[in-house]
Amino acid sequence: MAITFRASRTVEFGDTDTAQIMHFAKFFNFMEEVEHEFLRSRGLSVIMMHQDRRIGWPRVAAKCDFFKPARFEDVIDVELTLSRIGKKALTYSFDFMLRGETIARGELTTCCCLVSPEAIRSIPLPAELRAKLEAG
Repeated sequence: MAITFRASRTVEFGDTDTAQIMHFAKFFNFMEEVEHEFLRSRGLSVIMMHQDRRIGWPRVAAKCDFFKPARFEDVIDVELTLSRIGKKALTYSFDFMLRGETIARGELTTCCCLVSPEAIRSIPLPAELRAKLEAG
């Protein structure tokens, strides 16, 4: 069962190019912001302590396909779907909607890692974190 989360973002002037069209890179910022909001809604964070260990979620893949532009002051509805929970990785899909029409689709894959000053090392997703992610 896919888990969904919805949030809205307003395209600010600094998000746009000279033609006041949202710059493609800002879609990736919106994906990350909505991912963080989703994790917080589950009592988690992109960087957090778990059993006295620092856990992080570095990106291992990111993509976005663009269909129509968004412009300054448009309100974009972003639907995050946690489409895959693997042994170590999460995959999120994103639909960007403007007035009910899909204008872009993106995807992020992150990997559960121990983060220390010496290294970043992938680990299996702890059961407690998996349960929070799967909670309705």
